[in-house]
Amino acid sequence: MSKPKIIWTKIDEAPALATYSLYPIVEKFLKEAGVEIEQSDISLAGRVLAAFGYMDDELAKLGEFVNKPEANIIKLPNISASVPQLKACIAELQEKGFDLPNYPENPESEEEKEIAAKYAKCLGSAVNPVLRQGNSDRRAAAAVKKFAQKHPPRLKPFSPDCKAYVAYMNEGDFYENEQSVIATKDDNYTIELNGKVIKTIDNVEKDEVVSASFMSAKKLSTFLAQTIEDAKAKDLLWSIHLKATMMKVSDPIMFGHAVKEFFKEVFEKYADEFEKLGVNPDLGIGDLLKKIEKSEKKEEIKADIERIIKEGKPNIAMVDSDNLITNLHFSNDIIIDASMPPVIREGGKMWNKEGELQECVAVIPDRSYALMYDEILEDCKEKGQFDPSTMGHVSNVGLMAKKAEEYGSHPYTFRVPEDGVVEVKDSDGNVLMSFKVEKGDIWRAYRAKDDAIKDWIRLAHERGKLTGDPIVFWLDSNRAHDANMIKKVVEYLPQYLEKEPIEYHIMAPKLAMRYTLKRSRAGLNTISVTGNVLRDYLTDLFPILELGTSAKMMSIVPLLAGGGLFETGAGGSAPKHVQQFLKESHLRWDSLGEFLALAESLRMIYNKTGNEKVKEVLDALDKANEAYLENNKAPSRKAGEPDNKASHFYLAMYWAKELGKTNPKFAEVAKKLEENEEKILQELLSVEGKPADIGGYYKMDDAKAEAAMRPSKTFNEIIDSI
Repeated sequence: MSKPKIIWTKIDEAPALATYSLYPIVEKFLKEAGVEIEQSDISLAGRVLAAFGYMDDELAKLGEFVNKPEANIIKLPNISASVPQLKACIAELQEKGFDLPNYPENPESEEEKEIAAKYAKCLGSAVNPVLRQGNSDRRAAAAVKKFAQKHPPRLKPFSPDCKAYVAYMNEGDFYENEQSVIATKDDNYTIELNGKVIKTIDNVEKDEVVSASFMSAKKLSTFLAQTIEDAKAKDLLWSIHLKATMMKVSDPIMFGHAVKEFFKEVFEKYADEFEKLGVNPDLGIGDLLKKIEKSEKKEEIKADIERIIKEGKPNIAMVDSDNLITNLHFSNDIIIDASMPPVIREGGKMWNKEGELQECVAVIPDRSYALMYDEILEDCKEKGQFDPSTMGHVSNVGLMAKKAEEYGSHPYTFRVPEDGVVEVKDSDGNVLMSFKVEKGDIWRAYRAKDDAIKDWIRLAHERGKLTGDPIVFWLDSNRAHDANMIKKVVEYLPQYLEKEPIEYHIMAPKLAMRYTLKRSRAGLNTISVTGNVLRDYLTDLFPILELGTSAKMMSIVPLLAGGGLFETGAGGSAPKHVQQFLKESHLRWDSLGEFLALAESLRMIYNKTGNEKVKEVLDALDKANEAYLENNKAPSRKAGEPDNKASHFYLAMYWAKELGKTNPKFAEVAKKLEENEEKILQELLSVEGKPADIGGYYKMDDAKAEAAMRPSKTFNEIIDSI
């Protein structure tokens, strides 16, 4: 019988840096359990190089592997690339000698279209739909929640007269225009604009939910203009919250509308110049500033942009106050699941150009998700800030198997090229959905396979049964898609309830949030059961408030084929961590998510094999994780204090100590680590405060990155000799 194997993904930014230090430790301990481990490169750079034949397509290989019962993958957070990120990655790879074509923003020739199609596969959530062939179970380990209650994260109070609010469209959004059908047979659908086929929805399965909607571009622009005026009148900070990485077609367009509205004066004044330079507002002010480098008017344009940021009203939210990098510079800087939780955490505020917190209007155009953020903000304004030392835990069961919902929308999302009617038809020519649209509107479709939905409902029931906590389906009967999902819940849930009754509710997101917050404030736990997007948003929102970070959440994906995918937390803060590391060799990324994922990965192997060696290493790791938390060995935020590298040392020491209770070899390892603790820490801290050279951002030089992340000769010798 072959040895069990774990695939550890090689990805990007902070978690990639952490891997250089952690992986050698994991490799040595797993060898003792008879478990093989190997890395698979699915980084943005790796995906780009694979697209042009410079390396094997590791993502495609993993896409096959997840459909095998032996699949066991530890998946770290990867870059969901926006166009500016992709262009920066290409430029870096070109500098490294790879003969890659430039990204064609407006492909015209057949060759350019072919290049654009290859790069398109690297944009947005290219990885997740391939690997997530199962539904998501995200929760905090009991020890993690207990630690957070004992050492609660700091949340700032809301002022009694807080004016912050969430702004959303009341008409013309995706929420209002949605239509949905449940397929009556296996089929292929066409999407037609004024009778001409522009897209196909292939391999529709009987009982699958297929939905579509559009957002009015005119109404979006009117709405954005109103929010800017309102923020000005109320002296609020203006901020936009979208997810242009995951929603790689629709949200960059919405972002572009926001850029044009906020900097309307500039876009009107230099319209001819911008057209000549190929300025695309969807790519943000950062890209605009690069494009105008070729313009004779560049200083004049820069001065106008800076004046609007510095003197204009209203103030705009900042990503980097010191360098005047705004909410509208780069679409990948305003990931809603990473940007909205801090608004709640900071008492309804965001950072302004003076580097100070200011109450804000959080602009979230589409009501499908804006309403739940509105509910939590209003709840805090009325009842005050949460108390992490007493609040209950909100876990999540998320529908995402088989590219469910918006993650699968990309091939069917487009900017409408002309006025008319978009129709979705079956193969017999029957019109299933029809939309009257105008040029510039944003149209999209999304799908959820019936077997994926069934498994999602089963998993939700299972979690409710195991915990005794109520499960809440966040579904809105006034949304066409959700109405069909409710039909599925009503049809499939009773078969489980007959055997094991549990408490369950079906509520629209706003009401589900209200119910969940009431329980949370009372110290009670609740399981949110959601579609794919809310899974993403809630599993950042609640962990950031409860635990201080979403990186400490376990994310377990029981794959439909019988294997497991174990995800390691969120990477929204990863770019800032790398910036700090390059400047001062201090990595504040917390690898607790990796520690917990590894434990769950080993648990699956033990449950399948009954291998006592695996259990021995697993039990020791569980105890080591508890010790890591109890002794508060998470990385410090400040250079000169123990960082990620030191946290790996402590995990290794605690793990060896526990394993050493039954294993003489590891008792000796633990002894060496304990005796050399002070020396090892001194060696790890000796590099702090100095710049780090890792040989690249998107494609690090392995030797340089490993040297930067393993600076303790003593520690390395002990680990490498195991």
